[in-house]
Amino acid sequence: MNDSLKLTGTYHFQHMRNGVILDEWDVNNLVVSAGKALLASLAGDASAVPFTYLALGTSSTAASVGQTTLVAEIADTGLARAAATVSRVTTTVTNDTLQLVYTWTASGSKTVEEVGVFNAASGGTMLSRALTTSKILVNNDTFIVTYKVTFA
Repeated sequence: MNDSLKLTGTYHFQHMRNGVILDEWDVNNLVVSAGKALLASLAGDASAVPFTYLALGTSSTAASVGQTTLVAEIADTGLARAAATVSRVTTTVTNDTLQLVYTWTASGSKTVEEVGVFNAASGGTMLSRALTTSKILVNNDTFIVTYKVTFA
């Protein structure tokens, strides 16, 4: 019998202003090497810390497997790293998908270019990184990120 496990990660974005969706799109992610290593730890190490944080950044540098942080993580204007709402959802098999969701409200202007998943409020291990495409957020805009990683 040949059984294989594949990780598939996708970010879903919504950019809203005054309650109106300005843009909505999906981007596939890159699961980085450090993220894969921590996923293996989570399978058997009770002290491993799960991925529960989402972060945004301003760099359009291409994603690569060796990255361990966002290139230019945002720490101000209401767009700092945040604890996501975490759940398991079903894609193919019951509870085969980890889902993280967070809604930021901008308190100033910033161009969002990158997004990542982490296991700590600061520092920590990055699971994945993706480019969002340039999205200019202004005061009171909301930016909703839903991240799903499916184990299929």
